[in-house]
Amino acid sequence: MTRSDATDRLLDRFRAELRDLALVAVWAHGSLGGGDYQEGRSDLDLIVVLEGPITVRTVWRVARLHARLRDEPLVAKLHCSYLTPGTAADAERRHLTWAHQQLFGRPVTPVTRRELHAFGLVLSGERPERLLPPVTDGELAEFVVRDQRDFWRREVDRVGNWTQDAWVDVGLTTHARAAVTLKDGRLITKREALDLLPDLGAPAEVVADIRRRRYDEPGEPTPVPAPEWLIRRGQLTRDYLGPSIDRLVAAYT
Repeated sequence: MTRSDATDRLLDRFRAELRDLALVAVWAHGSLGGGDYQEGRSDLDLIVVLEGPITVRTVWRVARLHARLRDEPLVAKLHCSYLTPGTAADAERRHLTWAHQQLFGRPVTPVTRRELHAFGLVLSGERPERLLPPVTDGELAEFVVRDQRDFWRREVDRVGNWTQDAWVDVGLTTHARAAVTLKDGRLITKREALDLLPDLGAPAEVVADIRRRRYDEPGEPTPVPAPEWLIRRGQLTRDYLGPSIDRLVAAYT
């Protein structure tokens, strides 16, 4: 895990900015919680629990909080959902969330909830198991199948996004992680997913491209990819993911 003063400074500043809200807990999940964090490349996936309720005034104060952080170097990577003890148990509820430089509502998925129970990093306050009910293996598997079938399989057929690094990276690693979760009931990191993808039949040159961009030493020159490669990479990814998702869903439905 690569983490320096810049990450710690942002997390400290974020917690300081939360001081005027009725704070119950701050947790990290995703790469930071799971030990696969790559500074400047990984998202900072956080959950904040407030006493609540989350009112219009709360939304305004959260928006102002994130605006005050805008000059921090890693702030574009900071994603955070805001829960309350009274709403935390509802896996279908759309919680106030800051991500991609905007506020909107989205659920805290069973995968995130399982991550929090398995390796959530407590940055402040109560532990996740005090506020979140456990996620059963059945609930986790049902969500993973639905995510592959209803989101990722549909997106594979939409050509436009697949020249972008993020779609290729997340599409492939999410599929490998889904395969392991459904087979063994466990969660794996993106690094472990990249190690597994060639054995699952993923295009080796695309896996190598992701690994280089995510894990090469910081400061190494990053070549500008040719447009032809981006198009080809997207096509290779889509040609692999479509049938692979279909087989995975059929096996576990």
